Amino acid sequence: MKLIVGNRNYSSWSLRGWLACKQSGLPFEVLTVPLYGEDWEAQRRSDELAPSSGKVPILWDGDAVVWDSLAIVDYLADRVGRDRFWPKADDARAMARSMVAEMHSSYLALRRECPMNIRGRVEGYQPSEAVAHDVIRILQLWAEARARFGKAGPFLFDAFSAADLFYAPVVSRFLTYGIPVPGFAGAYMQAVWEHDWMAEWIAEAENEDWVIEQYEQPMVG
Repeated sequence: MKLIVGNRNYSSWSLRGWLACKQSGLPFEVLTVPLYGEDWEAQRRSDELAPSSGKVPILWDGDAVVWDSLAIVDYLADRVGRDRFWPKADDARAMARSMVAEMHSSYLALRRECPMNIRGRVEGYQPSEAVAHDVIRILQLWAEARARFGKAGPFLFDAFSAADLFYAPVVSRFLTYGIPVPGFAGAYMQAVWEHDWMAEWIAEAENEDWVIEQYEQPMVG
């Protein structure tokens, strides 16, 4: 398999796709395409990126091509079994799937105003009302998942799952912009941030030379 990703420092969806591949346990190689670089327009029209109209991540598995992070999770779960990605119990799996779908389609204010920047730390950030609403909703979901299904492990549903890999970029955003969180959320964020796979991605992000100025500061909502 070959996974094409964008800049590790900024590309939140690439992080999700890469974590999904790691979670699958299947071997894969990674090709990094610098977003908005000098060759970006040509690269996004290349045969490798054409199926997704230039969006990353995009996964090639032989002749099969999958784009969109959630589709990549579903494809890999079909290959290796859903239990590797989702909780086994019906009630836990139902909540995990719902949380992932909500992350995939919601929290637009947080995603727009607080672009992922793994290397960055912003002082004195004051979230807009819309971002604060997103943060409260996310913390509520984290609290419910941890209380109902996460008591035996450090992650949302005990073991690292699709839910955690989908909320990993949120953890990064909360750290970058100094979003205050209660103690249980801080402990969860630390567990995600210190996960071996996250540590690998963070190290690569810190070693990147690329800087995308538009993602270096909070955006006005």
